[in-house]
Amino acid sequence: MVTHPRLRIPGSASPAPHPRPLGDLPHPPVSSLTMTDAAAPRTPSRGSLGAVAPQPLRVEPAEVDRNRLAVIVNPSAGHGRAMRMLDGVRVELARWARDVRVTPTRDLAHADDLAAAATAQGRVVVALGGDGLAGSVAGGVARCGGVLAVLPGGRGNDFVRGLGLPRDPCRVAAGLAHARERRVDLPEVGGRPFLGIASVGYDSDVQVIANRTRFLRGQQVYTYAALRALAAWRPARFTVTVDDLAPRDLVGWTVAAANSAYYGGGMRFAPGADIADGLLDVLLISRTSRLTFLALFPRVFSGRHVDTRHVRVLRARRVRIEADRPFAVYADGDPLASLPAEIVVRPGALRLLVPVIPAS
Repeated sequence: MVTHPRLRIPGSASPAPHPRPLGDLPHPPVSSLTMTDAAAPRTPSRGSLGAVAPQPLRVEPAEVDRNRLAVIVNPSAGHGRAMRMLDGVRVELARWARDVRVTPTRDLAHADDLAAAATAQGRVVVALGGDGLAGSVAGGVARCGGVLAVLPGGRGNDFVRGLGLPRDPCRVAAGLAHARERRVDLPEVGGRPFLGIASVGYDSDVQVIANRTRFLRGQQVYTYAALRALAAWRPARFTVTVDDLAPRDLVGWTVAAANSAYYGGGMRFAPGADIADGLLDVLLISRTSRLTFLALFPRVFSGRHVDTRHVRVLRARRVRIEADRPFAVYADGDPLASLPAEIVVRPGALRLLVPVIPAS
């Protein structure tokens, strides 16, 4: 854990009594296989859901000055990549913003507190780290009606990838000068916000291995972890309740709820996910042999795994997941809840600045 007591946002709250360490990894890689459940009822398509929608966050937009920035940086993200890029990021931001304040964060609770304090000061909150930092900061910003920008400083940077932005945080920082604001959805698992994909089952085992791996970078971490977890994996029995439909059972690999398309450092796990449609893409991965898994795994990088009979994609505003044995639900690289868990989406809850990047 890294602490920088000299760099603080004045007025920031103290961290929670039991802080959760920040992960520097993106969303866990998932098996590219999923569910066969032809007999189960199908969830209605986008725009025709009959379930009662989760209520959006009823927060008045805060007054924010785009020329006043609070950069919240995770010092451990990407094995120190965020801190190595910080000076260059600061230079690019200072070219167009008149007030740039930088604060390293200690843990997820601290990041949330810093985001709320910065919003109260009328600053745009800029997250420099991995997807875990971005998701935590998004919660604090949305709760206060503030504005968020995300810079890629971690290993995977999957949320930024899904926006079509480059991996270079300096280029993204420069592009914020002409950014456009848009409203995007903010999902929660067990009341804790995330931006990308929440998944459980085989993915939980994969993420434990990935978070312990220090000798690989980016996408290689998740491919390695997925293959290592394969040997010991045994299928789990899940009970999945989508909106107000009847519960369905699944014996298989993984259940996931996606707000955006990517995780695992570039795996296009939920190719149809849209961060502004008010819905989650729920992916169900059914039991297969290990040999079939290995044959289909490469398809996850292009998103073609969803075209196989082992993958089922539903769309929902709310999903509840139970299993026959304990699992942690991972999202944006961090364990955010334990089963049973409910995942909901808050439509349009987050004000996001999307940079305009000139062609290189």
